[in-house]
Amino acid sequence: MQNGTQRRFAGKTAVVTGAGTGLGRAMALAFAREGADVCVVGRRQEKLDETVALVEKEGGKAFALSADVRDAARVQAVMAEVVTRTGRIDVLVNNAAGNFVCPSEELSPNGFKSVVDIVLLGTFYCTRYAFDALKANKGSILNIIAAYAWSGEPGAIHSASAKAGVLAMTRTLAAEWGRFGIRANCISPGPFHSEGTDKNLWLSPDVDAHVASTVPLGRLGEPSDIARAALWLSSEEASWVSGATLAVDGAQWLHGGTLNFREMYDKVRASMSGST
Repeated sequence: MQNGTQRRFAGKTAVVTGAGTGLGRAMALAFAREGADVCVVGRRQEKLDETVALVEKEGGKAFALSADVRDAARVQAVMAEVVTRTGRIDVLVNNAAGNFVCPSEELSPNGFKSVVDIVLLGTFYCTRYAFDALKANKGSILNIIAAYAWSGEPGAIHSASAKAGVLAMTRTLAAEWGRFGIRANCISPGPFHSEGTDKNLWLSPDVDAHVASTVPLGRLGEPSDIARAALWLSSEEASWVSGATLAVDGAQWLHGGTLNFREMYDKVRASMSGST
């Protein structure tokens, strides 16, 4: 670990889903830098192994457990394995997600279900099966959503619906599980580049200029911007914060929170078909 780094999570265990790339990887690295033993969870073992190697290269501790968060039995086994290995779960970060752009009138039932199953059901499964360990350690749940959970998002009705469900779940658990000392919060990241967003969401070649124009601070974010917020919100410094949603987006949500994936999709489709 780097000299001078805070150690707010020394002796604690953090579980981060969707940790093989992008934001999940950045958060896993951030928790490890501050002393946490980090379990990285995701579907692609090779990507998880890369994250573990990066943590270990910096002198941190991490291990990988592959899982599809849509598989409740596998999620239950993963949470049990984390407790077996480390004796505890102090922080659960539900970051696993799926998204793609599709006009609502063209979206298939299976397409809708696939995203809802990952985002909404996966978040519930992970949270449900981490409960006993979180209760034992008065732990913290951090769910990654998006501003379109409350604004809506043309071209991503599946993700908007699922994220809205996670927001309601977070508030419900903050109210219901506070008696156990468990905190539940959300982070709503603004637009940033990652393997997933570049592949599935940023369809227009001028996306940076287009999206940055909706952000009052004038730039897209970096995964590290969100990771730093995740550390604070999961730490004892935020011990009286629960049921909250922290927008880490350069005030983009004040511009409406909608990225209008549909508009970019329609422009790309029109250019490909030669339409004006």
